Amino acid sequence: MRHFTPQEFATRREQLDRELEQRGLDGLLCFAQESMYWLTGYDTFGFCFFQCLLVDHKGDVLLTRSADRLQAQLTSNIEDIRIYMDDVAANPAEDLVDLIRQRGLAGQTLGIELDTHGLTAFNYLRLREALGDGVRLVDASDLISRLRLIKSEQELAYTRKAAALADDAFDAALRKIKPGAGEGDILAAMQGAIFAGGGDYPGNEFIIGSGPNALLVRYASGTRTLDAQDQLTLEWSGVYRHYHAAMMRTVIIGQPTPLHHRMHDVCCQALLNCEAQLRGGESMEAVFDTHAQTLDQAGFKSARLNACGYSLGARFTPSWMEREMFRKGESTILQSGMVMFVHIILVDHDTATAMTTGRTSLVTDAGAEVLSKHGLGLVTN
Repeated sequence: MRHFTPQEFATRREQLDRELEQRGLDGLLCFAQESMYWLTGYDTFGFCFFQCLLVDHKGDVLLTRSADRLQAQLTSNIEDIRIYMDDVAANPAEDLVDLIRQRGLAGQTLGIELDTHGLTAFNYLRLREALGDGVRLVDASDLISRLRLIKSEQELAYTRKAAALADDAFDAALRKIKPGAGEGDILAAMQGAIFAGGGDYPGNEFIIGSGPNALLVRYASGTRTLDAQDQLTLEWSGVYRHYHAAMMRTVIIGQPTPLHHRMHDVCCQALLNCEAQLRGGESMEAVFDTHAQTLDQAGFKSARLNACGYSLGARFTPSWMEREMFRKGESTILQSGMVMFVHIILVDHDTATAMTTGRTSLVTDAGAEVLSKHGLGLVTN
């Protein structure tokens, strides 16, 4: 159940050790599930409870619940697994502090992942109280996150598979989209195609919305039946071994309006302009600026968003988005081997008209390698 070779894990650990040394850290408290998966292969949704992977010069030790002992043994290369008691009176933060002391890290400087759903504010405060002044904590939320940005060949193979599954999902959706079709049936076909192809659950729900809900860019509970004249916005991701390749489209049922056509043309031009900058040495902020300039000059400033995509990789709930986004002030410099999702979203509130397009690309020194087989033509059913 481990999806990478021992050599790949060894290479990742060497990268981490170098970064810890450069930052003057004696160890790292990993609370992000993505970090644990990347470093050891550990695969679980048990991070909704308190758990921590302590990394230091002696190796890795996982503190978790009894329910995840076998999960860690079967999916990861972690040999030292400690279990804290499931008891309403128990405080696993104190168990972690005891473990830190046992490892000889009292008085040392440890990095900690704070920017993660794997560490709630409640648990962080308990950890701070249990630690007292015994250990200096330094926010290192970006440490493994940045190491994960450039994908290995095996990671890229999984990403390409995810992209193929995203294409399969869209093909399945198109077979269902017609007047009278239910959004639930469309979602079932899309997710079913991914499962049938050997894929996984996504890091967050697929987005679907028709009629006025086509302007939404989040999933909302409750499904609708398509009208004879309608618009349907979809945002989804193929997923393989937790690696994501996202796509986005607005499909027109019936006849597209002139505004639909105009918005589609502008969205496609903005996407192509952005993809032309997906090459080593460009900043993510510059890509966002291109998106904004293209849409603003076409008269759609009020209809666009303040971001146009993000990095992708192996992610867990509640989101398949990585930390790095195409937005104002994003200083991340693109490098060959990064995987990026660019989406162009226009929502005209006055006319209740939506148009979107988006796809995943691999960044290379020569430019973007688009991973989807689907073109950018306006899709009507």
